[in-house]
Amino acid sequence: MANHKSAKKRIRQTARRKAVNGTRRSSVRTFIKKVEAAVVLGDKEAAQVALKAAEPQMMRGAQKGVFDKNTMSRKLSRLCASVKAISA
Repeated sequence: MANHKSAKKRIRQTARRKAVNGTRRSSVRTFIKKVEAAVVLGDKEAAQVALKAAEPQMMRGAQKGVFDKNTMSRKLSRLCASVKAISA
């Protein structure tokens, strides 16, 4: 257990950040699953709406440091390609 005041504060901050990051990570994963589910069903309209909602959440997760920027860019690119492929 921490004995210094600064170390105790750091533990509190870490716990708070972990909760926020976990919530954001879970939220982003849910948005991604919604897009993938719409793609599997072949519902282009729903997939486009879900993608439009997922994109800002994914990029915000990358911006906040919860996910790597390149990882989110890659996932977003693949989601866009799968949505685009529905009509083809």
